[in-house]
Amino acid sequence: MLPTPPEDRSPAELLSFGVVSLDKPPGPSSHEVADWTQDLIAEALAAAETDHTVDRVAHAGTLDPKVTGSLPLLLGRATRIAQVFDDSVKEYVAVLECHGPLPSDVTATLSEFVGDLYQKPPRKSAVKRQLRVRTVHDIAVLDEGDRQLLLRVRCEAGTYIRKLCHDIGLALGTGAHMGDLRRAATGRFDDTDLVTMEDFADALAFWTEDGNDEPLREVVSPAERALAPLGRVTIAPSAAEEVTDGAPVYAPGVIDVSPPATGDTQPSSGDLVACYTPNGAAICLGRFVGSAVADSGTVVELERVVV
Repeated sequence: MLPTPPEDRSPAELLSFGVVSLDKPPGPSSHEVADWTQDLIAEALAAAETDHTVDRVAHAGTLDPKVTGSLPLLLGRATRIAQVFDDSVKEYVAVLECHGPLPSDVTATLSEFVGDLYQKPPRKSAVKRQLRVRTVHDIAVLDEGDRQLLLRVRCEAGTYIRKLCHDIGLALGTGAHMGDLRRAATGRFDDTDLVTMEDFADALAFWTEDGNDEPLREVVSPAERALAPLGRVTIAPSAAEEVTDGAPVYAPGVIDVSPPATGDTQPSSGDLVACYTPNGAAICLGRFVGSAVADSGTVVELERVVV
Protein backbone atom coordinates (compact mmCIF):
# COMPACT_ATOMS: atom_id res chain seq x y z
CA MET A 1 0.00 0.00 0.00
CA LEU A 2 1.45 3.35 -1.07
CA PRO A 3 1.82 6.19 1.44
CA THR A 4 -0.72 9.00 1.11
CA PRO A 5 0.27 11.63 -1.49
CA PRO A 6 1.44 14.89 0.14
CA GLU A 7 -1.51 16.89 -1.16
CA ASP A 8 -4.08 14.39 0.19
CA ARG A 9 -2.81 13.97 3.74
CA SER A 10 -5.11 14.52 6.68
CA PRO A 11 -4.20 17.11 9.33
CA ALA A 12 -3.00 14.33 11.63
CA GLU A 13 -0.81 12.90 8.85
CA LEU A 14 0.66 16.36 8.18
CA LEU A 15 1.50 16.79 11.84
CA SER A 16 3.14 13.35 11.85
CA PHE A 17 5.35 14.06 8.82
CA GLY A 18 5.47 17.79 8.26
CA VAL A 19 7.58 20.91 8.51
CA VAL A 20 6.79 24.36 9.91
CA SER A 21 8.76 27.41 8.75
CA LEU A 22 8.76 29.01 12.18
CA ASP A 23 9.59 32.61 13.03
CA LYS A 24 11.43 32.06 16.31
CA PRO A 25 10.61 34.70 18.94
CA PRO A 26 13.26 36.27 21.18
CA GLY A 27 13.65 34.71 24.62
CA PRO A 28 13.28 30.92 24.45
CA SER A 29 15.98 28.59 23.19
CA SER A 30 15.49 26.62 19.99
CA HIS A 31 15.06 23.44 22.04
CA GLU A 32 12.36 25.05 24.17
CA VAL A 33 10.46 26.14 21.06
CA ALA A 34 10.63 22.59 19.68
CA ASP A 35 9.40 21.17 22.99
CA TRP A 36 6.50 23.63 23.16
CA THR A 37 5.53 22.71 19.60
CA GLN A 38 5.56 19.00 20.44
CA ASP A 39 3.31 19.62 23.47
CA LEU A 40 0.85 21.63 21.37
CA ILE A 41 0.69 18.86 18.76
CA ALA A 42 0.22 16.14 21.38
CA GLU A 43 -2.70 18.05 22.91
CA ALA A 44 -4.28 18.62 19.49
CA LEU A 45 -3.97 14.98 18.41
CA ALA A 46 -5.49 13.86 21.71
CA ALA A 47 -8.36 16.32 21.35
CA ALA A 48 -8.98 15.16 17.77
CA GLU A 49 -9.03 11.54 18.99
CA THR A 50 -6.72 10.31 16.23
CA ASP A 51 -4.44 7.28 16.28
CA HIS A 52 -1.44 9.40 15.29
CA THR A 53 1.29 10.37 17.72
CA VAL A 54 4.27 12.71 17.42
CA ASP A 55 7.12 11.56 19.61
CA ARG A 56 9.57 14.23 18.59
CA VAL A 57 9.95 17.69 17.08
CA ALA A 58 13.40 18.83 15.93
CA HIS A 59 14.71 22.18 14.71
CA ALA A 60 16.98 22.76 11.72
CA GLY A 61 19.85 24.76 13.19
CA THR A 62 20.16 26.25 16.66
CA LEU A 63 19.48 29.93 17.27
CA ASP A 64 20.58 31.64 20.50
CA PRO A 65 17.70 32.67 22.79
CA LYS A 66 17.87 36.38 21.84
CA VAL A 67 18.06 35.68 18.10
CA THR A 68 14.87 35.67 16.01
CA GLY A 69 13.89 34.42 12.58
CA SER A 70 13.92 31.33 10.41
CA LEU A 71 13.82 28.11 12.44
CA PRO A 72 12.32 25.25 10.41
CA LEU A 73 10.71 22.66 12.69
CA LEU A 74 10.56 19.02 11.65
CA LEU A 75 7.51 17.21 13.00
CA GLY A 76 7.30 13.53 13.87
CA ARG A 77 8.89 11.27 11.27
CA ALA A 78 10.22 14.35 9.48
CA THR A 79 12.99 14.47 12.11
CA ARG A 80 14.55 11.62 10.13
CA ILE A 81 15.41 14.03 7.30
CA ALA A 82 17.25 16.55 9.52
CA GLN A 83 20.54 15.85 7.72
CA VAL A 84 19.15 17.69 4.69
CA PHE A 85 19.84 20.94 6.55
CA ASP A 86 23.45 20.09 7.48
CA ASP A 87 24.88 21.82 4.41
CA SER A 88 22.14 24.41 3.88
CA VAL A 89 23.16 28.02 3.32
CA LYS A 90 22.03 30.39 6.08
CA GLU A 91 21.24 34.07 5.65
CA TYR A 92 21.37 36.57 8.52
CA VAL A 93 20.64 40.25 9.04
CA ALA A 94 22.92 41.63 11.75
CA VAL A 95 23.61 44.98 13.35
CA LEU A 96 27.34 45.62 13.64
CA GLU A 97 27.93 47.97 16.57
CA CYS A 98 31.29 49.66 15.99
CA HIS A 99 33.22 51.20 18.88
CA GLY A 100 34.25 54.24 16.89
CA PRO A 101 33.32 56.19 13.73
CA LEU A 102 33.27 54.10 10.56
CA PRO A 103 36.29 54.40 8.26
CA SER A 104 35.85 55.18 4.58
CA ASP A 105 36.94 51.76 3.29
CA VAL A 106 34.13 49.69 4.84
CA THR A 107 33.22 47.85 1.62
CA ALA A 108 36.81 46.88 0.89
CA THR A 109 37.26 45.58 4.42
CA LEU A 110 34.06 43.53 4.30
CA SER A 111 35.14 41.93 1.00
CA GLU A 112 38.12 40.41 2.82
CA PHE A 113 35.69 38.31 4.87
CA VAL A 114 34.02 36.70 1.83
CA GLY A 115 35.33 33.19 1.23
CA ASP A 116 36.77 30.59 3.58
CA LEU A 117 37.40 31.80 7.12
CA TYR A 118 39.00 30.20 10.15
CA GLN A 119 36.76 30.34 13.20
CA LYS A 120 36.95 28.93 16.72
CA PRO A 121 33.55 28.48 18.44
CA PRO A 122 33.02 30.83 21.41
CA ARG A 123 33.35 29.55 24.96
CA LYS A 124 29.58 29.42 25.40
CA SER A 125 28.86 26.99 22.57
CA ALA A 126 27.53 23.46 22.29
CA VAL A 127 30.43 22.21 20.16
CA LYS A 128 34.10 21.50 20.81
CA ARG A 129 36.28 24.62 20.59
CA GLN A 130 38.46 23.63 17.65
CA LEU A 131 39.63 25.87 14.85
CA ARG A 132 37.55 25.16 11.77
CA VAL A 133 36.85 26.57 8.34
CA ARG A 134 33.51 28.13 7.42
CA THR A 135 32.56 29.76 4.12
CA VAL A 136 31.00 33.20 3.89
CA HIS A 137 29.31 33.51 0.49
CA ASP A 138 28.38 37.18 0.60
CA ILE A 139 28.31 40.23 2.89
CA ALA A 140 26.21 43.24 1.88
CA VAL A 141 25.65 46.58 3.63
CA LEU A 142 21.91 47.27 3.86
CA ASP A 143 22.22 50.51 5.82
CA GLU A 144 24.80 52.43 7.84
CA GLY A 145 25.09 55.11 10.45
CA ASP A 146 27.96 56.86 12.21
CA ARG A 147 28.91 53.78 14.22
CA GLN A 148 26.54 51.09 12.96
CA LEU A 149 26.28 48.82 9.94
CA LEU A 150 23.24 46.77 9.01
CA LEU A 151 24.65 43.70 7.27
CA ARG A 152 23.18 40.82 5.31
CA VAL A 153 25.40 37.75 5.54
CA ARG A 154 25.00 34.56 3.49
CA CYS A 155 27.16 31.81 4.90
CA GLU A 156 27.73 28.13 5.51
CA ALA A 157 25.87 26.42 8.33
CA GLY A 158 27.83 26.62 11.58
CA THR A 159 29.27 30.09 10.98
CA TYR A 160 29.35 32.19 14.14
CA ILE A 161 28.04 35.66 13.27
CA ARG A 162 29.03 37.05 16.67
CA LYS A 163 32.65 36.03 16.04
CA LEU A 164 32.45 37.36 12.49
CA CYS A 165 31.29 40.77 13.79
CA HIS A 166 34.13 40.85 16.32
CA ASP A 167 36.71 40.09 13.62
CA ILE A 168 35.25 42.68 11.23
CA GLY A 169 35.54 45.27 14.00
CA LEU A 170 39.23 44.48 14.42
CA ALA A 171 39.79 44.78 10.67
CA LEU A 172 37.97 48.13 10.57
CA GLY A 173 40.23 49.38 13.34
CA THR A 174 37.31 50.46 15.50
CA GLY A 175 36.50 47.30 17.39
CA ALA A 176 32.91 46.06 17.18
CA HIS A 177 30.36 43.66 18.57
CA MET A 178 27.16 42.13 17.26
CA GLY A 179 23.93 43.93 18.14
CA ASP A 180 20.59 42.49 17.05
CA LEU A 181 20.62 39.37 14.89
CA ARG A 182 17.90 37.77 12.80
CA ARG A 183 18.11 34.71 10.57
CA ALA A 184 16.39 35.48 7.29
CA ALA A 185 16.75 32.09 5.62
CA THR A 186 17.66 28.47 6.26
CA GLY A 187 18.23 26.80 2.92
CA ARG A 188 15.07 27.30 0.87
CA PHE A 189 13.04 28.30 3.95
CA ASP A 190 13.12 32.09 4.11
CA ASP A 191 11.26 35.01 5.66
CA THR A 192 8.62 35.19 2.92
CA ASP A 193 6.33 32.68 4.64
CA LEU A 194 7.37 32.47 8.29
CA VAL A 195 4.83 31.25 10.84
CA THR A 196 4.65 32.55 14.41
CA MET A 197 3.99 30.33 17.41
CA GLU A 198 0.66 32.14 17.78
CA ASP A 199 -0.24 31.30 14.15
CA PHE A 200 0.56 27.64 14.77
CA ALA A 201 -1.39 27.43 18.05
CA ASP A 202 -4.40 29.16 16.49
CA ALA A 203 -4.35 26.81 13.49
CA LEU A 204 -4.40 23.78 15.79
CA ALA A 205 -7.32 25.27 17.72
CA PHE A 206 -9.32 25.93 14.54
CA TRP A 207 -8.86 22.27 13.58
CA THR A 208 -9.65 20.67 16.93
CA GLU A 209 -12.40 23.04 18.04
CA ASP A 210 -14.12 24.04 14.79
CA GLY A 211 -13.13 21.28 12.39
CA ASN A 212 -11.55 23.86 10.06
CA ASP A 213 -8.21 22.50 8.85
CA GLU A 214 -7.45 25.19 6.26
CA PRO A 215 -5.36 27.36 8.64
CA LEU A 216 -3.37 24.27 9.63
CA ARG A 217 -2.62 23.44 6.01
CA GLU A 218 -1.37 27.00 5.54
CA VAL A 219 1.19 26.74 8.35
CA VAL A 220 2.26 23.07 8.10
CA SER A 221 3.83 21.80 4.87
CA PRO A 222 4.39 18.17 3.88
CA ALA A 223 7.93 17.15 4.84
CA GLU A 224 8.72 16.67 1.15
CA ARG A 225 9.13 20.46 0.93
CA ALA A 226 12.42 20.14 2.82
CA LEU A 227 13.64 17.55 0.30
CA ALA A 228 13.30 19.83 -2.73
CA PRO A 229 17.07 20.59 -2.92
CA LEU A 230 17.87 16.89 -3.36
CA GLY A 231 17.91 14.84 -6.54
CA ARG A 232 14.78 12.71 -6.99
CA VAL A 233 14.63 8.98 -7.59
CA THR A 234 11.15 7.61 -8.28
CA ILE A 235 10.79 3.93 -7.44
CA ALA A 236 8.09 1.32 -8.02
CA PRO A 237 5.69 0.45 -5.18
CA SER A 238 7.20 -3.05 -4.95
CA ALA A 239 10.69 -1.53 -4.55
CA ALA A 240 9.35 0.85 -1.90
CA GLU A 241 8.17 -2.11 0.16
CA GLU A 242 11.65 -3.65 0.00
CA VAL A 243 13.25 -0.33 0.99
CA THR A 244 11.09 -0.07 4.11
CA ASP A 245 12.55 -3.44 5.10
CA GLY A 246 16.09 -2.05 4.77
CA ALA A 247 17.01 -3.02 1.20
CA PRO A 248 18.90 -0.61 -1.11
CA VAL A 249 17.28 0.64 -4.27
CA TYR A 250 18.12 -1.67 -7.17
CA ALA A 251 17.97 -0.68 -10.82
CA PRO A 252 14.93 -2.81 -11.76
CA GLY A 253 12.82 -0.88 -9.24
CA VAL A 254 13.79 2.58 -10.50
CA ILE A 255 11.22 4.40 -12.62
CA ASP A 256 12.98 7.75 -13.03
CA VAL A 257 15.96 9.82 -11.86
CA SER A 258 15.53 13.60 -12.04
CA PRO A 259 17.24 16.81 -10.84
CA PRO A 260 16.22 18.58 -7.62
CA ALA A 261 13.13 20.76 -7.73
CA THR A 262 15.47 23.70 -7.09
CA GLY A 263 17.96 22.97 -9.88
CA ASP A 264 18.59 21.29 -13.22
CA THR A 265 21.62 19.08 -12.52
CA GLN A 266 21.18 15.32 -12.43
CA PRO A 267 22.48 13.62 -9.26
CA SER A 268 25.99 12.18 -9.46
CA SER A 269 27.71 9.41 -7.56
CA GLY A 270 27.85 10.10 -3.83
CA ASP A 271 25.09 12.72 -3.83
CA LEU A 272 22.38 12.53 -1.20
CA VAL A 273 19.04 11.87 -2.93
CA ALA A 274 15.44 11.34 -1.89
CA CYS A 275 13.41 8.40 -3.15
CA TYR A 276 9.70 8.74 -3.85
CA THR A 277 6.78 6.56 -4.84
CA PRO A 278 4.98 7.49 -8.08
CA ASN A 279 2.39 9.49 -6.12
CA GLY A 280 5.08 11.85 -4.78
CA ALA A 281 5.40 10.48 -1.24
CA ALA A 282 8.95 10.35 0.15
CA ILE A 283 10.22 6.90 1.13
CA CYS A 284 13.88 7.28 2.06
CA LEU A 285 17.15 9.18 1.83
CA GLY A 286 20.22 7.56 0.33
CA ARG A 287 23.42 8.00 -1.63
CA PHE A 288 23.22 7.85 -5.40
CA VAL A 289 25.77 5.31 -6.60
CA GLY A 290 24.86 4.40 -10.15
CA SER A 291 22.83 4.96 -13.28
CA ALA A 292 19.25 3.78 -13.55
CA VAL A 293 19.94 2.77 -17.17
CA ALA A 294 21.46 -0.51 -16.03
CA ASP A 295 19.23 -3.54 -15.66
CA SER A 296 20.83 -4.62 -12.40
CA GLY A 297 22.95 -3.34 -9.53
CA THR A 298 22.42 -0.78 -6.80
CA VAL A 299 21.27 2.72 -7.71
CA VAL A 300 20.80 4.17 -4.20
CA GLU A 301 22.47 3.03 -1.00
CA LEU A 302 19.97 3.39 1.81
CA GLU A 303 20.70 5.88 4.61
CA ARG A 304 17.38 6.67 6.27
CA VAL A 305 13.87 5.29 5.80
CA VAL A 306 11.22 7.94 6.47
CA VAL A 307 8.02 5.87 6.37
